[in-house]
Amino acid sequence: MPERAENEETSIDPLVGRFLQNLAARGGSAYTERNYRQALVEFTAWARQQRGGAPDWTALRRDDFRYFLRFLGRGKLSRAAIQLRFSALRSFYKYLIQEGVVSASPVKNLSLPKLEKRNPIFLTVKQFATLAAAPAKEMEAASNTADFDAALYFRDAAILEVIYSCGLRVSELCQLRAGDLDWPQEMARVRGKGKKERLVPIGRPALDAVTDYWRRAGYAPTQEMPVFWANAKSIRPLSPRTVQLRLKKYLRSAGLDPNLTPHKLRHSFATHILDAGADLRSVQELLGHAHLATTQVYTHITTERLKRTYQKSHPRA
Repeated sequence: MPERAENEETSIDPLVGRFLQNLAARGGSAYTERNYRQALVEFTAWARQQRGGAPDWTALRRDDFRYFLRFLGRGKLSRAAIQLRFSALRSFYKYLIQEGVVSASPVKNLSLPKLEKRNPIFLTVKQFATLAAAPAKEMEAASNTADFDAALYFRDAAILEVIYSCGLRVSELCQLRAGDLDWPQEMARVRGKGKKERLVPIGRPALDAVTDYWRRAGYAPTQEMPVFWANAKSIRPLSPRTVQLRLKKYLRSAGLDPNLTPHKLRHSFATHILDAGADLRSVQELLGHAHLATTQVYTHITTERLKRTYQKSHPRA
């Protein structure tokens, strides 16, 4: 890939800077903003190498992006990574059209490598139960250490329960506020992509885990305070990175693949409720998917499992 400038901000021209500000203002996730920033910086660096100067976004043509696509294809990037870079470019040009900077997008309908079809990775019900018990196991092992803080283990147990109970993205979990939890109705208000809100059921085990965490930490939050915070000394929202690192710890403790991400708990949620008979539309609403096609990937898992069960069980399969 093109070398990054020492100061990445100097590599971004004012149009790109305004686009990123607009993305943040519209509720784009920190991940999306970071990935789009990186993609546009990489394209800018490539354009500088090719032409000796910053790209003129109004003068670039489809062939320029075809050359960039071929350049990316010669590297070690996955098809998904290439798709992500062009997703950033498409969004950027959509913004430029809205601002009246250009009249058409040179990357619209550009043919890209098709993504490999992969079924979501998920935990079985038994595996999740083992994972959910891991914080208590680790807490007992660490109880005699000098910097032991039991509240963090209660927090982590509640995090696992809430993600799995509600099928949350990790960014949604970190944005949860105390007022978002409706204890009598056992519902949670979730802020998804694009600042879209949805209501999802939250199970009693998850609510009980949150109660235990707050009680252990001596935490009596107001409505606007975060459900989970970084540590006992700083009442600020938990970061996705902290969730990822703590999950790795418990996956190892449970004898599971430590490379599994928090998103795999969301996959597990969707797969398990579909297995139990939930309809696809309901799962779409619970996950906050804008398009049913995004949710349909989970049906491949349940269909394959049904086939295996049929083949093992039916006398004339």
